[in-house]
Amino acid sequence: MKQPIIQFFAAIAVIFVIGLERSSADTRPNILFCISDDQSYAHTGANGDPVVKTPAFDRIAREGLNFTHAFCDAPTCGPSRSAILTGQPIWRLEEAGNIHSTLPAKFTTYTELLATSGYSVGFTGKGWSPGRLQPGGRSSNPAGEAFNGQILKPSFKGIRATDYAGNFEEFLNQVPQGQPFCFWLGTSEPHRSYQPGAGKLTGKDPAQAIVPPIFPDNDIVRNDILDYLVEVEHFDQMVAQAIAAIEARGELNNTIVVITSDHGMPFPRAKASLYDAGSRVPLAIRWPRGIEKSGRAVKSFVNLSDLAPTFLEMAGLDPPAAMTGLSLMDTFASKPAFKRDAAFIAMERHDGCRKDGKGYPCRAIRTQDYLYIHNFESSRWPSGSPDPSVCARSIPFGEVDSSPTKTFMMEHRNEHRVARLAELAFGMRPAEELYDLKNDPHQMMNVAGSTAMADTQASLRGQLFNHLRKTQDPRVVGGTVDWDYYPYYGKISTKGWRVASKPR
Repeated sequence: MKQPIIQFFAAIAVIFVIGLERSSADTRPNILFCISDDQSYAHTGANGDPVVKTPAFDRIAREGLNFTHAFCDAPTCGPSRSAILTGQPIWRLEEAGNIHSTLPAKFTTYTELLATSGYSVGFTGKGWSPGRLQPGGRSSNPAGEAFNGQILKPSFKGIRATDYAGNFEEFLNQVPQGQPFCFWLGTSEPHRSYQPGAGKLTGKDPAQAIVPPIFPDNDIVRNDILDYLVEVEHFDQMVAQAIAAIEARGELNNTIVVITSDHGMPFPRAKASLYDAGSRVPLAIRWPRGIEKSGRAVKSFVNLSDLAPTFLEMAGLDPPAAMTGLSLMDTFASKPAFKRDAAFIAMERHDGCRKDGKGYPCRAIRTQDYLYIHNFESSRWPSGSPDPSVCARSIPFGEVDSSPTKTFMMEHRNEHRVARLAELAFGMRPAEELYDLKNDPHQMMNVAGSTAMADTQASLRGQLFNHLRKTQDPRVVGGTVDWDYYPYYGKISTKGWRVASKPR
């Protein structure tokens, strides 16, 4: 009799252990990370835009948290995504600080750590990009296993045919029951180009478009903005379908849903600049089981590199010491562990549109009241050289994407009401910039150097450089500074264009 009894209790013990393991797996939250490509903070319904329709973002902001001071680490695709994945600012990531570069494998990503801990990890659309993975020692995209097989017929030219939501459902169907997942839904929208007139075709009224004062206010610009908003809406629709797929499986309440963008809109003085139009991004997070007092607007400052340690802590993992990003778990609990009163932003080389492929190195600190920018090489053209022959893209001011708005500003740059805006967008900049946001929310009047602002300028410069020293920025603490010389893996349109060799 003893043997059957022993076997019985042994079987019960095995079932109990398996049950504990499944229970443990079930309680670890899923992660749906949704990231658009080139969307500024202002362009969601929840953030006040009267034209764009973003019900998915608005829902997540309403049922979770809406971060009103979220900033990318760099206003350029690849570096921003590298910072998100590694939880580190771009000045710590060597080649990954440049676009069209690589993300060296020695920099651990949150996706790798989650996969090792038992998560199913995948992505669709635009994951880490653009660049090459192999030179950095990687054989696959660090965003996860690719799911890009499902396609759709786009509503307009310029919209990618990838069915992002359909690919997410395909991913979900292969996730074993009880296994938590981490999925990166990255659209190519609203990256340019756009179908001209798409906004009007969807019934949008140009008269209702909000034109920031950094742009001329005319029909060309208004319709360009409307066409951009059409692609913002496409991203939001894909996110809505993905959320519905999770909800249909009864897993939404144990899924953290994050909606954001890699950086700001592809317009002059926005993308590839440290001003708010280029660096301030939408960020909404929903997680009913982990967020207290849902529905809050969080005014604390956040960098997107804070997401990596957040995801790891949610999964019960300790973030590596190299991750300098700050977990948002205290914010979720509505019990701030420390002040979040500033964000830090950086740029190195964007599209290599200066002689010898050099970048425009700059760093910034953004607080509630001020934006301070330090330009390390102020003798260079910040938006790229006016000479297209020295630009990899073979266009003037090549750091700024081609667009109807850019063309208008270039063609009319000597005319009244356009000249100053064109100079702000394409002209040279001093070593230091300071903007008083209470009086100048769009950062159009540089007050650096004024006697009245001397103390504020010195204080912000000190805060920025203390942070750069603390996080070991080689431009401040010394060491290898090779961003101007790293290989450029983007498409080169100009014959003979090359990156200069580093002087010996």
